[in-house]
Amino acid sequence: MLKNPLLKVLILPFSLVPYVCGGTFFADPAKALPGQTTEEVGAWIQAHPTLRPNINEKFFIQKSDTAAQRFTFQASVFAPGKVEFIKDRSRIRSERLSMYDAINGMSFERLEESLRVVYGLDIYQDFKRAQVIYEYPSQSTVNSARFAKTPIREALRGELRVGDRYAYWVEIAQPKNGKAFTGQMTVLLKSDLNKLEAQLKSR
Repeated sequence: MLKNPLLKVLILPFSLVPYVCGGTFFADPAKALPGQTTEEVGAWIQAHPTLRPNINEKFFIQKSDTAAQRFTFQASVFAPGKVEFIKDRSRIRSERLSMYDAINGMSFERLEESLRVVYGLDIYQDFKRAQVIYEYPSQSTVNSARFAKTPIREALRGELRVGDRYAYWVEIAQPKNGKAFTGQMTVLLKSDLNKLEAQLKSR
């Protein structure tokens, strides 16, 4: 039996979410997001009724009742993708939700629901209205991955979206024969989107 409210919301099958939540565990509209200071984001995380960090957790939160089901939240001063040297480490540039569920599997819909749980309706609606600017894998990537016998490249499925407020990167690992167990949703600054897109296209 899962004890943590966040795990009850995020790990149970998507179709059951409205029945088990009843709105109880949905966070208020987000008050700290990429672009804000580390102090603002840190304070928001500590006060967040859903994330509920442990005493030693600050920008990296882990929730798990079993080895088969895990959830993590990470706020970072770095843009997603390859880590580069930065001078300004006083502002958060990306926030990532990661989920692993070997029991129920993973889907884009469940990652979208996790976004709504953590950030509230405003950010969720910005994501839903956002334009998809890149999707992968392409058929050529699938063909080359099969030829090179690199199933991980073939399994990674994702998209980049740009909304009015933020950019979003969603990704799951979907094997050719089987269901996905892992996925992540990243909220990032729109100014970092071109760099991430270029890296995803070249990996």
